[in-house]
Amino acid sequence: MMPSGGLVPKKYLLVQPVMMRVVVGLLPCLAGSVLFFGWRPILVTLVALTAGTLAEAAFTLRQGKPVTSAVFVTSLIYSLSLPPTVPLWIVAVGIVFGVVFGKMAFGGFGYNVYNPAMVGRCFVYISFPIFLTARWVPPFGSLAEGVRGWLPPLDAVTSATPLRLVQAGQDVPLGPLFFGNISGSMGETSALLVLLGGVYIIYKKAAQWRLAVSCLFGAAATASILYILRVPGVPDPLTNLLAGSLLFGAFFVVTEPISGPKTKPAQWVYGVGIGSLTILLRRYSNFPEGVMFSVLFMNTFVPLLDRAVKFFQEKKKAQATAS
Repeated sequence: MMPSGGLVPKKYLLVQPVMMRVVVGLLPCLAGSVLFFGWRPILVTLVALTAGTLAEAAFTLRQGKPVTSAVFVTSLIYSLSLPPTVPLWIVAVGIVFGVVFGKMAFGGFGYNVYNPAMVGRCFVYISFPIFLTARWVPPFGSLAEGVRGWLPPLDAVTSATPLRLVQAGQDVPLGPLFFGNISGSMGETSALLVLLGGVYIIYKKAAQWRLAVSCLFGAAATASILYILRVPGVPDPLTNLLAGSLLFGAFFVVTEPISGPKTKPAQWVYGVGIGSLTILLRRYSNFPEGVMFSVLFMNTFVPLLDRAVKFFQEKKKAQATAS
């Protein structure tokens, strides 16, 4: 069907090299989701990619513009942040909401104030909490079972994610947190695979290292203070960094270039704020995971942070000139 107004895009897909490098960086996490939880995560990812791309195309093609490959990144991050058992219709609803209201409503790529993947996940998290918080499955007993399987047995459904165990006062071994053979979201359980992908996108300059480092620093510092003060329900800082979506969020969500700050000082404040808020929300809110809410909260203040940095830089420059 020809776009309205006779506008025909010169190309239907705009391949953005930086975005495609992030896609490559996410592949280890996607592969890990198959090894730990079977092949259903691939179907979840395909549904997210299809629905997300079609949602963006419904806007861009009518304007004679191509779909951007940034939507692939959004869809991958969104799908990898979901439980492996999530119903496919929820996958589609969430990514469409994220792309439409988190991106296209602001004018499309380059204009979004909020991280579209987190907008979509937040919507389904609040709207369908049972499917997003209480239907976890443990991983397969071996990687070979994962390659051969579709999904771990449904009679093994459990809500005992690492963060839930920690909140219940139980110790969580660091080994499973590092390698990934533990309950959790599809692509966030393995610190090793997240680090491999995260280091790759930073090395390829597809992500700003200050954002990832500042987020992890803020989380580690806040967790250390609470741990030293012996606050109940707060594990040691290393467990806090490896459990849940903190590492995944630091490398692939916090570093999203459009919704994040552009000035270097603001990037440090932004990242530290997200890391600190994540630990505080984990301990003092009813939600076991705080990365999503922390990112969306700090997204709101990005324009103010950048404006404040520029104001002080100009003021300092004027004072230096006057002297």
